[in-house]
Amino acid sequence: MGFLSEAENRLLVLKALVLVLIFGLLTYLFIHYDLYYFFTDRNKLIEFVRSSPYNEVVFILIQIGQVVAAPIPGELTGFVGGFIYGPVLGTIYSTIGLTLGSWLAFILAHFFGEPLLEKVVKKEVFEKFDHFMEHQGILVSFFLFLVPGFPKDYLCYIMGVSRMPVGTFLMVSAAGRLLGTIMLSITGSSAREGHYFLLGSFVGAGIIIFVAAYLYQEKILALLKKNSKKPDGKKQDNGDAPK
Repeated sequence: MGFLSEAENRLLVLKALVLVLIFGLLTYLFIHYDLYYFFTDRNKLIEFVRSSPYNEVVFILIQIGQVVAAPIPGELTGFVGGFIYGPVLGTIYSTIGLTLGSWLAFILAHFFGEPLLEKVVKKEVFEKFDHFMEHQGILVSFFLFLVPGFPKDYLCYIMGVSRMPVGTFLMVSAAGRLLGTIMLSITGSSAREGHYFLLGSFVGAGIIIFVAAYLYQEKILALLKKNSKKPDGKKQDNGDAPK
């Protein structure tokens, strides 16, 4: 690999400086305003959203934030959306926020590249999914977003350094997240309305699906890798493994 030109070096330094400033600002905001507690305490988050006259916008921004800050769990915010707005509006507002957050994470990864991935995505997660950056058919990517237990927010960053067009990525991520979003919204709405049988049914089903996905995650990934295809339509074999 050849040496970088002076212009490329300056651009690389500029990207690094911007990246440091962004992470520094986000760290300051989370520590100074105790923002992390909003993503761990359901009651605080509900109270915070309801206290704003523009609560719908606030909720959407929170959903965007929890995607971009990938380690923050999104199950709580999805539940809160259903609790405050009901199953239909909760799903709509969550989908808007999740789609915008996914787009932002994708664009950030596309612009900053691997230096950002090293800071945001855990090494073991990156190594587990790096195959799909090179061989990611639409159906495989959709499946990764669809199945509970897969790190969807991390996938947004990983796919940001792939060759997938942003429009295709947005359709795949939005459609793949939809089932889980609906389930969380119904669960939150059921909790608010006191429909405990329905709530228990959805929570039980969610737990079963999550545990199954977690236990068989490695086998699912191995099967997807085995059956993923190259761009020319041929299945990848061991002799053609990327170096």
